[in-house]
Amino acid sequence: MKSVDFYFDVGSPAAYLAWTQMPRIAQETGATLVRIPFLLGGVFQATGNKSPTEVPAKGRYMQDDLARFAQRYGAPFQHNPHFPINTLMLMRGATGLLMKQEDKFVPYVDAVYRAIWVDSLDMNDPAVVGAALHKAGFDPAALVALASDPEVKERLKSVTMDAVQRGAFGAPTFFVDGAMFWGQDRLDFVTQALNKESA
Repeated sequence: MKSVDFYFDVGSPAAYLAWTQMPRIAQETGATLVRIPFLLGGVFQATGNKSPTEVPAKGRYMQDDLARFAQRYGAPFQHNPHFPINTLMLMRGATGLLMKQEDKFVPYVDAVYRAIWVDSLDMNDPAVVGAALHKAGFDPAALVALASDPEVKERLKSVTMDAVQRGAFGAPTFFVDGAMFWGQDRLDFVTQALNKESA
């Protein structure tokens, strides 16, 4: 069975849109979906890449383009006025749950993505983060403790650097049979790669 490694950061609207589509793609292709949280800020720092929003004209275009794709996918989406979001603690939380409470990992990421890209909440504000996670059924204090675990911090760092070594420079990034695909607008190529018979 084929598998797809899906590197994501909750601060990326493109990764959010990919997150809404990848379970369907995996099901339709019979592939195993491996969701891997990494830190986009760390990737940018390591590769010299920047957010498209740092180029105003490109940022405006991307905002419109993401809305078009969201409509195509039937995915709820709102541009977040508080963007960019510092996702360090959020991604440590995702990493910690994947490591230690895997059954809560996807619901957690769903809740955080919803808070940022559907409800447009200011997830730079710890009080807002706590309220959003509590509403989704999580214990915010327990998640802060998990995100502060040295083992979790180290795992997020190492996974991020591993993604960079594999060639990643942004989010979302996918790997299928060693081939890399970047961007939610490349999901058709991801699907094609997953449908291709193994040699």
